[in-house]
Amino acid sequence: MPIAGIAMKYKELSQTVQSFSNTNKMPVLFLGHGSPMNAIEENEFVAGFRKVGKEIDKPQAVLCISAHWETKGTYVTAMKSPRTIHDFGGFPEALFDVQYPAPGSPELAKETKNIITKTDIGLDEKWGLDHGAWSVIKHMYPEADVPVIQMSLNYSQPPQYHFELAKELAMLREKGVLIVGSGNMVHNLRKVAWNRLNEVDFAYDWATEASDKMKKFITEQDYRSLINYTAQGTAFKLAIPTPEHYLPLLYTLALRDGKDEVQIFNDKAVAGSLTMTSLKIS
Repeated sequence: MPIAGIAMKYKELSQTVQSFSNTNKMPVLFLGHGSPMNAIEENEFVAGFRKVGKEIDKPQAVLCISAHWETKGTYVTAMKSPRTIHDFGGFPEALFDVQYPAPGSPELAKETKNIITKTDIGLDEKWGLDHGAWSVIKHMYPEADVPVIQMSLNYSQPPQYHFELAKELAMLREKGVLIVGSGNMVHNLRKVAWNRLNEVDFAYDWATEASDKMKKFITEQDYRSLINYTAQGTAFKLAIPTPEHYLPLLYTLALRDGKDEVQIFNDKAVAGSLTMTSLKIS
């Protein structure tokens, strides 16, 4: 972008950031969301979401990057009242009855658009909140009293692009915005052991290997290896057959600064080929 264009971007930013007051730096979360049933079941993973929600200051708004909104280009939801999207099938009616009527934030959507220089961000009026967002956020803020917007994943771009794009969101942490990546580090639905679905912490050897290596790379801040996950061998190829559940992890890690520590929680496997591993960076 030419210097004049960058200057104009930052002029716009200086005008929009006033809509959110300065706060202490907010944490960043990666939440392993797992089955949509976690929205209505009571289990240790739900308890983990609830606990982390109580540990941090209540945000002015949430920006969620969910595995379940992939687009050509990058968009943020900009409506005042996002709908609850039931983007799944074959589950009990009780799950489809759930509504999470959190307000949106057109102001935060515009602010997000203005702070990003890497690409043009579209303002979306149609999407809403998919289950990657509401099934976990509802446990953190059950009163639905925190505004929530979503940012989509541009499926046409490589992991390095997403990591660099995420870095441009850092300023929002100082404005009371909780940034949440929602996906699963190990996510291979074709390999799920359906007969062991209720057996917590059962994992195939390759899932354990991939998970252990991911956590090692995270603790050592070896983000290059995580970005280049396709070069990490067979276990990673099985753990990440498609990238959409993995990319939200990169958004979270990109926002870690030199003073942040990483807390790992909900660190268990489900049905052999899924992990619920979640991160709190603060």
